[in-house]
Amino acid sequence: MPGGTSDTRSDEHLLSAHINGDLHAFSTLIRRHQERLWAVAYRTLNNPDDAADALQDALFNAHRMAHSYRADARVSTWLHRIVVNACLDRIRRDKLRPTVSLPDFEIPALAAREDRYAAVDLSMSIGDALAQLPEEQRAVVVALDVEGLSIAETAQRLGVAEGTVKSRSSRARLRLAKLLGHLKEDS
Repeated sequence: MPGGTSDTRSDEHLLSAHINGDLHAFSTLIRRHQERLWAVAYRTLNNPDDAADALQDALFNAHRMAHSYRADARVSTWLHRIVVNACLDRIRRDKLRPTVSLPDFEIPALAAREDRYAAVDLSMSIGDALAQLPEEQRAVVVALDVEGLSIAETAQRLGVAEGTVKSRSSRARLRLAKLLGHLKEDS
């Protein structure tokens, strides 16, 4: 059944079917990869609303530009790259808009009262630190450390050389270590 959840066609076949007018092929393809694409958008932007908007933009672009897919990479890699690019576009666009910062709340003091809040505090600290990285470094960290991709896979997905991935990763990890250094003092 072409539009069902048990569709066993390959990603490449689904994309080709979409290009050739199959009304269900693209939605089947996206359902197959939606969770992972959402994770990439969320980890890159660290904001569920921005991630949802970027993912929607990315899926619209993928739907519209499906005919430009070149079979030199897997469809999942192509989709990933479109999502990362949509996230980076959103970051660049947001830098152009002035924002008003909210005052910092004493989250660490609240988290120290009960252990179950400590995990939330840690997650927020890591998210805040990731948000302070330049977008190119953040995309590398998300791909390598969150998704568990290899350096070669990350380079392919981001469209950069492996050496670039290594240097961005190194700079990002040094910056994260400085930003998260306060966590060692608390343990």
